[in-house]
Amino acid sequence: MNQAFGLSNMWLQGDGVTRTVALILLVMSITSWVIILTKALSLYKTKKIAREVECFWHAPAFDIAISQMTPDENPYCELAKSAQEAMKHHNQQSGQRGELRQTLNASDWLTRCLKVSIDKSVGQFQKGLTFLASTGATAPFIGLFGTVWGIYHALIGMGSSGTATIDQVAGPIGEALIMTALGLAVAIPAVLGYNAISRTNKVLIAELNRFGNDLYAYFITGARVGSNQPNNS
Repeated sequence: MNQAFGLSNMWLQGDGVTRTVALILLVMSITSWVIILTKALSLYKTKKIAREVECFWHAPAFDIAISQMTPDENPYCELAKSAQEAMKHHNQQSGQRGELRQTLNASDWLTRCLKVSIDKSVGQFQKGLTFLASTGATAPFIGLFGTVWGIYHALIGMGSSGTATIDQVAGPIGEALIMTALGLAVAIPAVLGYNAISRTNKVLIAELNRFGNDLYAYFITGARVGSNQPNNS
């Protein structure tokens, strides 16, 4: 490519609007990749942690099962702790005539506590997805705006010079079209990352809900679903 043209020349010859659009796309791209890579690493760790769930149910006691789980950034461990603390709190209040005891039984109270813990984990799973979705939806149009503005800027320049040969037209307009390509280059990874993370989140949320259902059955009936083991808590 001729050194007179290209990204560097577009930056040097462009005005404040063109440079602002380029910077916005750059920031959106960097932020999107940071989110994608961070979420990918976090979801990979969570999927590895999910393998501990079956070992959890083979522990001799509930406290031992929790102590054997990975403590850091473990939604399953947090859910188990929430269920245990919820039942301890309810049992401590069982002999008192408090408002909580009058309005909620053990089943309702445990259900609410499990839901709060799951919702908290879901919020962590979905953090950053709004930005990826917004980037995927808006980046092409931001790039298109930069292209339109760049063409307009180039035509004004050529009109001022009074000449419009093919060499004078092709360079500036070609550089302006680069903005559309940049917009697509920012949007495509964001959309693909959003879809991949969303699919993985759905699987993890479903597994977390199943674990919550097993915890509910364990504390209410004495054994997880499909198990004949007694409650040793």
